[in-house]
Amino acid sequence: MNSVFNLFKVKDKKFYKAMLVIALPVMIQSFTTSLLNMIDTVMVGKLGETEIAAVGIANQYFFFYNMMLLGICGGCSVFISQYWGKRDAVNIKRVLGIGIISVVLLSMIFLLAGLVNPKGIIFIFNNDPMVIMGGASYLKIVIFSYLFTGITFLYSFSLRSIGKATQPLIINLIALIINVILNYILIFGKMGAPQMGVAGAALATLIARIIETIILLLSIYIKNGILAASIRELTDITSDYIKKAYRTILPVVLNDMCWGLASLVYIAVYGRMGTQAVAAIQICNTVNNLFMVVAFGLSSAASVMIGNSIGQENENQTKEYAKNFIGVSLLVSIFLGVILAVASPYILGFFNISDHVKNSAQSILYIISVVFFIRLLGIMLIVGILRGGGDAKAALIIEGFTMWFIGVPLIMIGAFVLKLPIYIVYSLAMVEELFKCIISLFRLKSGNWINDLT
Repeated sequence: MNSVFNLFKVKDKKFYKAMLVIALPVMIQSFTTSLLNMIDTVMVGKLGETEIAAVGIANQYFFFYNMMLLGICGGCSVFISQYWGKRDAVNIKRVLGIGIISVVLLSMIFLLAGLVNPKGIIFIFNNDPMVIMGGASYLKIVIFSYLFTGITFLYSFSLRSIGKATQPLIINLIALIINVILNYILIFGKMGAPQMGVAGAALATLIARIIETIILLLSIYIKNGILAASIRELTDITSDYIKKAYRTILPVVLNDMCWGLASLVYIAVYGRMGTQAVAAIQICNTVNNLFMVVAFGLSSAASVMIGNSIGQENENQTKEYAKNFIGVSLLVSIFLGVILAVASPYILGFFNISDHVKNSAQSILYIISVVFFIRLLGIMLIVGILRGGGDAKAALIIEGFTMWFIGVPLIMIGAFVLKLPIYIVYSLAMVEELFKCIISLFRLKSGNWINDLT
C-alpha cells in the first residue's frame, strides 16, 4: 500500500522542470490544435449534420495515415532521444534521414490510394450517399497535405527529443491560425472567395500545412542546429543500419497501425449505426481531444526523459522517472475528468445539432470523464514509458491483444447483436483500456522494459 501512496509524492524539482520544459509546449500545441479543430467542426456544423459526418469520416483515412506516421516519428524519436543522451550528432542525423525516406514513401502510398478511389474509401465507413459525396470532395483536396504533415511531424518529434519543444509549438500556432482564417473565408465564401463548403475546409488545411512545413524547415536550417543536416549526412546509412533501426521503429509502426486499424473498426461500427451516431462520436472525439492534450504532453516528456536517461546509462534514474510519471498522470487525469464532466453540457451548447445527437453526445462525454484516468494512464504506460524505454515489442503485443481480442469483439457484439444505444456501445470499448493498463503495469514491474538501443 505504501508503494501506491509513494506514486503521489513526486518532490524532485529537477524532474518537474525537465518534464514541464517538454510537456507544456506539447500540451499547448495539442490543445490549440484540438481547440481549432473544434472550431473547424463548429464551422462545418453550420452547414449541417451530414457535412459534419462527411468531414469526420474523410478524416478517418487521415487518422490511419496519422497512426502509421506517428509510429515512424515515434520510433525515430526513441533513437534520437537516446543518442541525444550520449550527444551523438552523427547518428541523430542518420536516424532523421531514415525517418524522412520512410515518411515520403508512406505519404505517396496514401496519396495514390486516395486519388484512385476516394468514394470507395468513404464507403468503408458510411453508406449514406450524401456523406460519401461530401467526404470524397473533401478527401480529394486534403490528401495533398499528407506529405507536408509528415515532414512537419518528423521534425517536430525530433526537436522534442533534443529538448527543443517550443520551436515547433510556435510555428504550429501560426499555421493553425492561418487554417482557421482560411476556413472561414473558403467554407462560407467571405472576402470575395467562392463558397466551397467542405471542399473549402480541405483547401484551407492544405495551404496551412504547406506554410507550416516551409517555416519549420527554414527555422531549423537558419539556426544551423543539430537537425540541420546535409543530404550527405542524412543518407550516410547502410542496409544494416536501417535494419537495426527498424527493429525498433517497425514495432512502433505496427503498434500504431494495430491501434489505428482497431479504431477504424470502431468508427465503421459507429457509422453503420447511423449518421446521427457518427455525428455524436465526431463531436465527442473533438471535445475529448481537448482534454487528451495532457496525455500527449506527459507521454512525450516521459518518452524523451526516459530515453535520455537510458542513453546516459542511469538505470536507477530511469526507474524513478517511470514511477514519477505514473503518479503525475494519475493525479492530473482525475482532476481533468471532473472538469470534463462539469464543462461538457456547456461545450455541447456550441454545436448546432438535434436533441437526439446532443443527448447521446452528453452520455458519451460523461462516460469519458469517469474513465479518463484509465485512458491517460494507458497512454503514459505504452507511449511514454515502454516505448521510451525501447520496449516497443512488448507495447505492440499489449496494445494489439487488448484492442483486437477485447475491444473490437465487445463493440461489435454491442452494436450488431445486442443492438445497444451508441453511448453504451462506446462504453464497451473502454473495457480494453482497463486491461491494457493492468498488463502494462505487470510489464513495468518486471524491469525488462529498459533497453539501450544505442
